[in-house]
Amino acid sequence: MNTFEKGVVFSPANTVEYAEGSVVSREILRNNAGTLTLFAFDAGQGLSEHTAPFDATVTILDGEAEITVGGVVHHPKAGEMLIMPAGVPHALQAVQRFKMLLTMIRG
Repeated sequence: MNTFEKGVVFSPANTVEYAEGSVVSREILRNNAGTLTLFAFDAGQGLSEHTAPFDATVTILDGEAEITVGGVVHHPKAGEMLIMPAGVPHALQAVQRFKMLLTMIRG
């Protein structure tokens, strides 16, 4: 597990790097309330449709994503955020490469 020092400023977008043909993830924080995880998706990569038992937010840090939530396609760009409700099918696709912060909230 990756450890981040609390009380120290860092740049999330510079903390996870792209890898050719891959999805890279790096967990920032995990506790009973939820998780914060950084992702870097190379172009053409994605996550197939799935559901999560908790609400989650996606904050785009770099590039543009294609995110389908409940059959509706969204194209959030750097600086934008999308809330994915618990129990609703969603999928992510990198039409171009992008980085995101996933915040999963339990409860």
